[in-house]
Amino acid sequence: MNRGIALELDSYRLAQHVGHIACLICEQGNTLDADVCRHCFAPMILAHQAQSQKVNPIIFAALGPSGVGKTVYLGMLLDMMSRRPHELQVSARGGFSVTLQQTTLAALARCEFPSKTPNEPDRWNWAHCQLHTPRNPLPIELVIPDIAGEALFQEVDHPRSYQVIHSLLSRSDGVLVLIDGTKLQSGSLDEDYFTMKLLSHLNEVGRDSKNDRGARPVALIFSKADQCESCFDDPTGYAERHAPGLWRVCQQRFRKHRFFAAGVAGACAQRATHGGGLQSIPLRVEPRGIVEPFEWLVENVI
Repeated sequence: MNRGIALELDSYRLAQHVGHIACLICEQGNTLDADVCRHCFAPMILAHQAQSQKVNPIIFAALGPSGVGKTVYLGMLLDMMSRRPHELQVSARGGFSVTLQQTTLAALARCEFPSKTPNEPDRWNWAHCQLHTPRNPLPIELVIPDIAGEALFQEVDHPRSYQVIHSLLSRSDGVLVLIDGTKLQSGSLDEDYFTMKLLSHLNEVGRDSKNDRGARPVALIFSKADQCESCFDDPTGYAERHAPGLWRVCQQRFRKHRFFAAGVAGACAQRATHGGGLQSIPLRVEPRGIVEPFEWLVENVI
């Protein structure tokens, strides 16, 4: 007589995953074993970490068009904040939260800029960190994603085309908006128009009591300011002269806003690509004005 063999029923295995956990970004339910949210494709590790701490982290959104330097700025910011010995400090939660600063600094060390952020949300760099401030004895949870500029452009033109971006803008506690200072200096109005559209869209989402339309602090950063020194002298005056539409929108719709200037590469050069175009390369790394916008945002949120 053959000895019986115990087989686990498929229904029993499925019963182990009937529990649900809400996505941290869109707050929709997902199974406990899901890697990404089935609604917005945000990584579910953020929700599991938040659940383990029993606290919802604050969310900062870094916004700007493709090529403005969001990845470079965020990577340098996180690296500098993680190395500070005193005052405001940042420490990563989980190995995935170190990827952004690692890839950014590795690219700069090779005299290159990081690759363009893919449009797929599950391929973005999501940084989940802890803020350590002198005023708070306990660390504060913080999430900052590196949003693709092209995906953001589509969401602004066609709202809800990217559910993850819509939910991020609705839930964000503070916003970092990057604007290419060199393009404004050259007379291009594209940056002014896009940022006006972006801020108008931002003003339409997150109308609940937590995120009142004009209450969220907005730090506007002129990136690549090392190539236009006048940005550092007077960022607000620079905005009024070169981006009057943007300056006026901020005055009228956002009670808490401030202009900043930041640069990562002390000098850049151009080299020809195989396709016949020109590619910008950093000759040296001289971060300047990186931490100040973030510190101002933290002071106005916490």
